[in-house]
Amino acid sequence: MRAAFSLLALVIVAAIVLSLVKKQATALKPAAGGASAVTTALPQPKAVGQQVQSSLDEAAKRTADAASAATN
Repeated sequence: MRAAFSLLALVIVAAIVLSLVKKQATALKPAAGGASAVTTALPQPKAVGQQVQSSLDEAAKRTADAASAATN
């Protein structure tokens, strides 16, 4: 009898958990129109590369200036 109640309790708990998982899965699905808006807002890779390169060049220039100022 105890085994039957335990099994029934496990089935009920599993049903509740699966129901909650289904709710969460449907809440995580993005809207059809929202996905295209996000992808168009992303920057172009070439522009990002140029921005990173200019930041690196600027940092190298500052480092060289600081090194020359330290030796003088």
